[in-house]
Amino acid sequence: MTRPTALPSDLTERPTAAIIPFPARAQPAKPNAEDRLAKALDSLNAAMSDQRAAVAAWRSVLGELKATTSGLDESLHRYRANLRALSTSVSSLHAKAKALEAWADSAAAE
Repeated sequence: MTRPTALPSDLTERPTAAIIPFPARAQPAKPNAEDRLAKALDSLNAAMSDQRAAVAAWRSVLGELKATTSGLDESLHRYRANLRALSTSVSSLHAKAKALEAWADSAAAE
């Protein structure tokens, strides 16, 4: 495989395309200190506004959580009261069962 060492003379003398340079970008002007400060203050104000909204949402959710836990507390109190009533009923039935057992034992012994 051989490589050509030079282009034919008719291709090197005649241009085949026009090269158009890219336009140069204009250098942005450096912002002065007042503009930078104003931009920083605007960013800070926006961040503080977002933070206020987040804190308000957080407080709202805390209020909902308080209401939910209060409802849960009331439900647990009712559940405990029902368990106490059930315990009393079971104790009464247990005493009656023991009395019947004693009566049955005495009746069987006679």
